[in-house]
Amino acid sequence: MNKLDFRFAKEKDTKLILSFIKELAVYENMLDDVVADEATLNKWLFEKKKAEVIIGEVNNEPIGFALFFHNFSTFLGKSGIYLEDLYIREEYRKKGYGKGFLKKLAGIAKERDCGRLEWSCLDWNKPSIDFYLSLGAEPMDEWTVYRLTRDKIDILAE
Repeated sequence: MNKLDFRFAKEKDTKLILSFIKELAVYENMLDDVVADEATLNKWLFEKKKAEVIIGEVNNEPIGFALFFHNFSTFLGKSGIYLEDLYIREEYRKKGYGKGFLKKLAGIAKERDCGRLEWSCLDWNKPSIDFYLSLGAEPMDEWTVYRLTRDKIDILAE
């Protein structure tokens, strides 16, 4: 494995981040769901600072990204990190880079005194599930994720 370097994304990386998001969506068979564009990402990531992105590079070549934000546990009384997306380009998978990303995120969580590092995984993604289990991650089988999309938010907010 070549050395994996990390850096926090900057505004100039918006186009790269969007390309990673689209590559991930292709992998997850969800490309039609991607409506984000560079302007939207720039607004929410760099102007409003609602999420953070780390980019992994090997030999100065971007190989993947992790997008995360802070959540809060009322039971722990402290924040945690929620990993929204982790993506590594196909040619760099199964080389230890995924573990490198999660180690980096765990280090950030530790440095920031977070109580948890959490993420979701599609039920059909067995390679990722097996990988997460090998790290000691525990599935939250008793929890179901619920979602309101924008149209439902608008109705509920009336």
